[in-house]
Amino acid sequence: MPAAILGLVSALVYGSADFVGGVASRAVGPLRTTAIGAVAGLALLVVALPLVGGTWSAAALGWGAASGAIGAAAVALLYACLAIGPMSILSPLTALVSALVPLAWGLAGGDRFAPIGYAALGLALVAVVLVGFVPERGAVRPSARALTMAVAAGTLIGIFLIVLDRTPADSGLVPLVANRAVDALITWSVIGLLALRGIRRTSSRRGVLLAVASGLLDASANTLILVGLRAGDLSTMSVLVALYPAGTIVLAAAVLRERIAPVQWVGLVLAITAAAMLSVA
Repeated sequence: MPAAILGLVSALVYGSADFVGGVASRAVGPLRTTAIGAVAGLALLVVALPLVGGTWSAAALGWGAASGAIGAAAVALLYACLAIGPMSILSPLTALVSALVPLAWGLAGGDRFAPIGYAALGLALVAVVLVGFVPERGAVRPSARALTMAVAAGTLIGIFLIVLDRTPADSGLVPLVANRAVDALITWSVIGLLALRGIRRTSSRRGVLLAVASGLLDASANTLILVGLRAGDLSTMSVLVALYPAGTIVLAAAVLRERIAPVQWVGLVLAITAAAMLSVA
């Protein structure tokens, strides 16, 4: 499967994980959702590891663990900045920065395309902004603090992709196992510290099951991203993965009957067009 198609599919799966995780967060909270999802994703990867194979090495474990720590920080910042709002500005800004950072890194590192490829990358960046746009009535101008947090979250997401791209080609799923182990360790440690301070949150069976589903989808998305990075290049994957809001809005429309704004439809069409152009390039 071409890297461009893998990138688009991984974005849709990633966005689906965000949607399911968002619903789970309403029942058990974002931190607990992340923690449960990390354990579920780790279990899936451990089961899949013998089937896929992979060489255990210090590089695979080190880069994988680093990506787990960076990813945990990125998610925390993302949730925090979106909570401040307005989401209509901060969400596409975060996605755009998350694409630009590894794109610049990849091009500086030697990624090259035919002219149609550069046109496709530009088209995809426009699609990232349009797809990530969340219409809000009476949205206010974001504060400097919120903008800073959005840029920081996007930067960390971009660095996450750069780090994942550094994992050895023969390591299989080993880096993702390390990623999920570190993620689970960090989030459950935070939950433990909060519990010691007397801060607890009740859980529901439905919320826990949704958190598990979110973790399985997220681990699947990361697997697709890793395969795409090894099959193609960082520049292509980073831009297409940044289209992850597409999966969220499509599921929200199908499950919650939420309306997809015309500007988002345009973004979806541009995203598919850009992916087709990149697969040719």
